[in-house]
Amino acid sequence: MLSTEISEQARTVTTELSLWRAVKERDPKYFSTFVYGVKSTGVYCRPTCPSRKPKFDKIFFFDNPFSAEKAGFRACLRCKPNDFLPKSPQETLVEKIRELIDDNPEAKLSLGDLGHAFDLSPFYLQKIFKKVTGVTPKEYVRAARIQKIKASLKRGESIRKSIYDSGYNTSGWLYNKNSTNLLGMPPSAYKAGGEGMKISYLIGDSPLGSLLVAATELGVCAVVIGSSNEKMVKILREEFPRADFEQQEVIVDNLGEWMEKILDCIKSRKNLAASGIPLDVIGTAFQHKVWKELQAIPLGEVRSYGEVAIRIGTPKGSRAVARACAANRVALVIPCHRVVRKNGDVGGYRWGVEKKKYLLESEGVNLDSAS
Repeated sequence: MLSTEISEQARTVTTELSLWRAVKERDPKYFSTFVYGVKSTGVYCRPTCPSRKPKFDKIFFFDNPFSAEKAGFRACLRCKPNDFLPKSPQETLVEKIRELIDDNPEAKLSLGDLGHAFDLSPFYLQKIFKKVTGVTPKEYVRAARIQKIKASLKRGESIRKSIYDSGYNTSGWLYNKNSTNLLGMPPSAYKAGGEGMKISYLIGDSPLGSLLVAATELGVCAVVIGSSNEKMVKILREEFPRADFEQQEVIVDNLGEWMEKILDCIKSRKNLAASGIPLDVIGTAFQHKVWKELQAIPLGEVRSYGEVAIRIGTPKGSRAVARACAANRVALVIPCHRVVRKNGDVGGYRWGVEKKKYLLESEGVNLDSAS
């Protein structure tokens, strides 16, 4: 009996540590999966909340806002965790399909396999899946396999083992140009949190405060806004925990030019999204589709999350669009600040709502009439 209790306790601790990791990383996958309450403030938040993260022993985890409020916590005013929209039957069904793919990425599930598993015609399954997620089941399966490779490489597994465990029977494809587009960097660099990856970064002053711009030889991989140089560097290192860093233009010849272009666009109110700065960003097929749409928003205009979802062909995907915005590592160049709530409220921003308001106003947006 005692061993059973200890085993159950160990499982609970393991689960909470996984949830805590999602909170620390502000992992967009967990945007509406659970909430956490902070003992000292009595407030509960989403995992992606931009607020300062408390220590692990100062929080409680809850399955939903109702449980948190029943325990005496009140909703955070920044991330609005109680603003959960009910899921439609199609969204619920697609979520189950996604779970099956996520749990078995190496199985290379075909449209026929998925249709058989859920007693649906392949045509109808593909139609509702793309309507809800913005990508086809085939694209999602490929993304799930890539994510498995990434997770395996981060754990320190060999490239060969990571590839074969994800269901690929050859490693050749991973070393061509397409693999860099999928992983965001060559496989050897992605291994174990960017081990072997070379990143240069520069820090400069901007109207937004201190600005850190980091890049690989392929392009800008991170833009961080903050008041403390130490905190900005810490954020960068957490994104790529095992990469090699240089705080100057030693590794990337064009970094200084890219930094100057970013600063000039901010100061001169130019459209940075159209500047042609090359990017080296990691993301799923859906995230890249959202980011591309964000770069198409003209200077001085805004879109609601719902409008972006409609424009990319997923009219019910506004929450997924919000998660893609939260996952954007290259602020300003991919202008996620130009996406606001349907009611005209500016919504959240990783670098603070005031900075988002400043950017929009400097670009000529009338926040009183934004919708």
